[in-house]
Amino acid sequence: MRIIRVVAIALSIGMSMGSAAMADGFKNCTKLDKASWKPASDAEAKAKEAGYEVRRSKIEGSCYEVYGVKEGKLYELFYSPEDLSLKHTIAK
Repeated sequence: MRIIRVVAIALSIGMSMGSAAMADGFKNCTKLDKASWKPASDAEAKAKEAGYEVRRSKIEGSCYEVYGVKEGKLYELFYSPEDLSLKHTIAK
């Protein structure tokens, strides 16, 4: 019975650590209140100007996350809604 309990605890710890490692989003772009944010469409326009084919966008934490394709590769671009500066990029 004790072995089963130890294995169950080890599995639950491993699974919780694994889910944290799988989260690849960048979430801290601004401390500005959402009412003062620039429109998400402006972040999409910035990505298009940079040569990305924009697929979709969403809010991730305090960032605009824009999914775009460039040269056949998928990217996640994280823009600050405060000034639309690019904060982080993840190539998939």
